[in-house]
Amino acid sequence: MPELDILIEPADAAAARRARDKWNAVAKPIGSLGLLEDAVVKIAALTGSEEIDIAKRCVAVLCADNGVVAQGVTQSEPEITTIVASCVARGISSVCKMSAPVSVDCIAFDFGMLHPCDVPGVRDYCIARGTADITAGPAMTRSQALSAIQAGIDVVAQLKDEGYRLIATGEMGIGNTTTSTAMACVFTGMTPEQLTGRGAGLSDAGLERKVWAIKRALATNDPDENDPIDILAKVGGFDIAGLCGVFLGGAIHRVPIVVDGVISTIAAYCATQLHPECSIALLASHVSSEPAAPILLERMGLSPIIQAQMRLGEGTGAACLVPLLDMALSLYNGSTFDDYGMDAYEVDLK
Repeated sequence: MPELDILIEPADAAAARRARDKWNAVAKPIGSLGLLEDAVVKIAALTGSEEIDIAKRCVAVLCADNGVVAQGVTQSEPEITTIVASCVARGISSVCKMSAPVSVDCIAFDFGMLHPCDVPGVRDYCIARGTADITAGPAMTRSQALSAIQAGIDVVAQLKDEGYRLIATGEMGIGNTTTSTAMACVFTGMTPEQLTGRGAGLSDAGLERKVWAIKRALATNDPDENDPIDILAKVGGFDIAGLCGVFLGGAIHRVPIVVDGVISTIAAYCATQLHPECSIALLASHVSSEPAAPILLERMGLSPIIQAQMRLGEGTGAACLVPLLDMALSLYNGSTFDDYGMDAYEVDLK
């Protein structure tokens, strides 16, 4: 397929000013909610309105399998990807349980699971039945990478049509901390020894195998550090490619997208390398305990609100941001200085 033709309109500076003015009229010290205020202003700039509505929101859980699991880089077999996807569709997975109290829908998308899921509710965006083993060659073709990115953009369009106004990103794919770390090594120029974490809890021996697999994949494929699509196709995964499209789609379709853990973060980084202007749609939720996550977030200029050393996946960290945004919006739409009968704080312009 041809390369992606993407147009992203700039953020609405006037809407951002109106949102900041509205915050400054709330009966509280100026800027006292910090990053939460910034997040609301960013949503206003993206959507073009200071009237923020995120009442209908979801976690989009993109599911895909990775051939590199053949190298013993995980504790689990690929069947687990399909099992968890089915649990998301049935409403019983970890992210579903954490999302239910704050009315966040959880939707599973098959972007390339090795074993198809026959549970109703898993949406079919499958590019292929898993990627190839990156230690032996490219994970996918360039055409497949582009197809997965476009599919991610289409997911945002579909969810927006369904009324969703905030999309948190999630993923499920055994072996995807290996692929995401391989991509991070290329993007940052750092070594596998520096960036490789234990994922779902590898032993020392498992961690050594994972480092070896990433080093072998990089040597075998020699991805072009100046070509994000080449990096994605050679050492990435369909879940990462799809999430890259989701982040681009958020900017295109003006829907805020919440970044989750390290897999989501590398996808967001890939998206910003393709189209830096897509950063207008990105909200950082938490910083994963995986080594690459804080480095990539800092390089994107994103400040995560939650510091909890989470690494569960599925979008659980991203879901945790939603109630904080709800609380902030409750105050944003709350009492003004006039309601209190007191003088407003002055904005310090020094």
